[in-house]
Amino acid sequence: MAEVVIRQLADRQTLGDRLRLSSAGTGPWHDGEPMDPRAAAALAAAGYDDHRHVARQFVARQFDARWVDELDLLVALDRRHQQTLRSLTAGRLSDDRIVLLRSFDRTAGGAVDVPDPYYGGAAEFETCLAMIEAAGRGLVQALQTSLTAPPAP
Repeated sequence: MAEVVIRQLADRQTLGDRLRLSSAGTGPWHDGEPMDPRAAAALAAAGYDDHRHVARQFVARQFDARWVDELDLLVALDRRHQQTLRSLTAGRLSDDRIVLLRSFDRTAGGAVDVPDPYYGGAAEFETCLAMIEAAGRGLVQALQTSLTAPPAP
């Protein structure tokens, strides 16, 4: 859901052509499967059109040092994923480039994790979508600011 939301928010701000977005899980549980129908339904109900996402796993052995150097930001949805990403990148990506999505939501307070709605129903997916949208708006705003800021002297 986060990739779909952030991609469309970025497109609305004319940033889409300047960003390369990709999402992946930290485990193999749904690798190769289409998006969960409940996530697709929540996205469709909220007006997000393109959600033909196919799950894939973020795997450490697929990391090429040059590819890691090209990453500006890795965005995790919860602290457990953030820690896993830090382990997978093993010092090749600084901690300040592995951030939590909800850190971009000024209204989140101390609630930094987007909970996994998998074992819930439609309401849990809608709640997660609302969290992702709020944080996604903040992330896109931060990206827009950093991409349009004049270079430092």
